[in-house]
Amino acid sequence: MSLAYVAFAIVMAALGVIGLIYGDVALVWQRIPIEHMPGQQLLAYAFAVIELATGIGLLIRPLAKPAAAILFVYMVLWAVLLKLPAVVAVPQMEATWLGFGEIAVIVAGAWVIYAWLADNDGKPAFLAGSKGIRNARLLFSLSLPMIGLSHFFYSPQTVELVPSWLPLPLGWAYLTGAGSIAACIAVLFGIFPRLAATLEAAMLWVITLLVWGPKLFAMPVDRLALTAFVISAAIACGAWVVAESYRGLPWLALGAPAWKTTAE
Repeated sequence: MSLAYVAFAIVMAALGVIGLIYGDVALVWQRIPIEHMPGQQLLAYAFAVIELATGIGLLIRPLAKPAAAILFVYMVLWAVLLKLPAVVAVPQMEATWLGFGEIAVIVAGAWVIYAWLADNDGKPAFLAGSKGIRNARLLFSLSLPMIGLSHFFYSPQTVELVPSWLPLPLGWAYLTGAGSIAACIAVLFGIFPRLAATLEAAMLWVITLLVWGPKLFAMPVDRLALTAFVISAAIACGAWVVAESYRGLPWLALGAPAWKTTAE
């Protein structure tokens, strides 16, 4: 279990804890139209139990494999049922792509973990093993421009999130956006992919800690800030796990493009 793997598991469990404490999905499962549905709280608790159970399960070796499979399917459903319809309905709105891209990074991390742990026997070849990791990297690389471009499309909103003590906030907004796009190109075409994925993960962690971390020290803790911190940490962990999939490749080595395995 690498540190990235453990962090990913802990963050997923933390999402479950938030769901169990607050008993709603309004801030975590956005775009679920269940605010006035009967039994919506039971659904929220069911989601929270899945998140908590799979997060803990990943840390218990005999349970890790089934937990990884359940979590992967769960995250794919999150992306496909909650985020993809918005992209299809309003493709001209970059915000819909941003929402999908952020969740896709988490899906990519869950996919890498599943591919690591799953047996190849009886599994579709594109899901497990080296091909599964390859496809997870491809999903990760394609999701990064969706995140990076939002820093340009919504630069005023991005500037508002830059800590006030940093100079040139617009420059930081553009720099981080360009960083995600550059990481996409590097991973997609195998240009120092380990370094690029690691730098992207580090950048996402720095954003998480600088933007949302300080808000956690306010008392009482703001629910929005708490949820935003954990979701942002989940995105950073997804990128971190993908970066760990390159472990063994030298930092400055050229790798296979994201659509190829090293053996191809």
